[in-house]
Amino acid sequence: MERQSWAMRTVTIAAIAVLAAAALLASTRTTPGTGAAPGRAKAERLEQALTTERRLDAAAAAKANGTLGQTEPIVLAAAPGFTGETLIHPTADDWEPAIAADPSSSFVYMLVTRYTGPTACGNQCPLPFMMLKVSSDGGVTWGPDRYICECRRVGAQADPIIEVVPGTGHVYAAWMDGFDTKFSKSTDNGATWSLPVKVYGKVAWTDKPVLAMSDDGQHVYVAWNGPTSGDSWIAQSHNAGGTWTQTKVVDSTRYYFAFDGDVLPNGTIVFAEASISYTGPGSAPEGLVQYHAIRSTNQGSSWSNVVIDSLEIGEPCVADGCYSDYYLGHAVVSADSSGNLVYLHDGALAAGGPQTVWSRTSTDGGSTWSARTALSSAGINSTFPAVESRGSGDVRAFYMQADSGPDAWNVWYRTSTNGGSTWSAPVKISDATGGTNYKTAAGFKEPYGDYGEIAITNTGKTIAIWGEGDSYTGPGGAWYNRAT
Repeated sequence: MERQSWAMRTVTIAAIAVLAAAALLASTRTTPGTGAAPGRAKAERLEQALTTERRLDAAAAAKANGTLGQTEPIVLAAAPGFTGETLIHPTADDWEPAIAADPSSSFVYMLVTRYTGPTACGNQCPLPFMMLKVSSDGGVTWGPDRYICECRRVGAQADPIIEVVPGTGHVYAAWMDGFDTKFSKSTDNGATWSLPVKVYGKVAWTDKPVLAMSDDGQHVYVAWNGPTSGDSWIAQSHNAGGTWTQTKVVDSTRYYFAFDGDVLPNGTIVFAEASISYTGPGSAPEGLVQYHAIRSTNQGSSWSNVVIDSLEIGEPCVADGCYSDYYLGHAVVSADSSGNLVYLHDGALAAGGPQTVWSRTSTDGGSTWSARTALSSAGINSTFPAVESRGSGDVRAFYMQADSGPDAWNVWYRTSTNGGSTWSAPVKISDATGGTNYKTAAGFKEPYGDYGEIAITNTGKTIAIWGEGDSYTGPGGAWYNRAT
């Protein structure tokens, strides 16, 4: 069954969204004693619902006027050591991609949030939805698009995370059905998937999940922000995702955002999170952005919260549909085979100034950290870092940088052979000079998604993936580049 027409769907849902928005905003402003962070939590949920409708409308309009996806041949000036930037799908509106590679085989997996149909089962299946692609040759070629689940009677899906269990090759995935975080796994290289399992128990709502697991896949952890005020929560399973318990790690007025996590060889789990105080006028962010390592050394029986840095609120996002704090508070972490950690985060030295992407390292499981080192160029707004490690001190990283102003972003790649103590010269891997409505030789108009990711194949090749778009509203697409 086909979905109803865009016009009919837009009118119907937009009317509902407007009424919901008015009611929710009114309660946010007038309910006594809720505080800024609970207000932010409501606004975050409303914002996602309204953004979904704006993106669907923007994609429909772009399709109608011929500017959706690839509009002309993609011209490459391939970066040294890379095959050249590739658009995952020529006509899809893909947001916030994730990637994972099996360290023991040639399989690589991509998972994206797709805003353009067809869905898995017409009107009964969600839009946007999770779309999976699988490569069996290290990312050289990719199989057809696959639905990870039908997930009938779910309004929308978001926030895909995908990982490969090093010891088994099984593939784990987490995402949100509405504001309910689900977990699923595949034991046959992504061909079939288990029925999605709820990880949130009786927690009222979840947002921005992050997935990490032990090398044998038995101990699985999903971090998210949730009630009452954007607090940090972690669900854990010790039977490979079969059953779950939930722990509220932090109870504060600050709003937490989880972006990455890793389990060290000794079982220590570390999540990279950032927190923001929304206590300014109208629940605006104010004060310093804090960057956290949320860690456990006893398989989640207890957790510690290590604040490793505090930085100013930087430049606001001014793209169409964007919220001002879109560029703020991103943090990622990765451990090598020796358990040494690299932590990247963005932040400004002066209030309202350009952000820098910074690097820190830890050799004691995240208990203490080195001084910060700048990874991006000084004085140029930078954000959305990604990092992956392997072996002994082999680290791969990228970040996004507005090289020629707010409408000309690029992705820059750097490596380290000594665990993040020193870094190679940056290489621009967003190396296509055109091909879509949002790309020029100077860069792309806007980062399209809160994160991108890096994977390292079993032969040691980097595959980096990220989103580019016309604006925060879109449309846009997911792009990747692979090392030669």
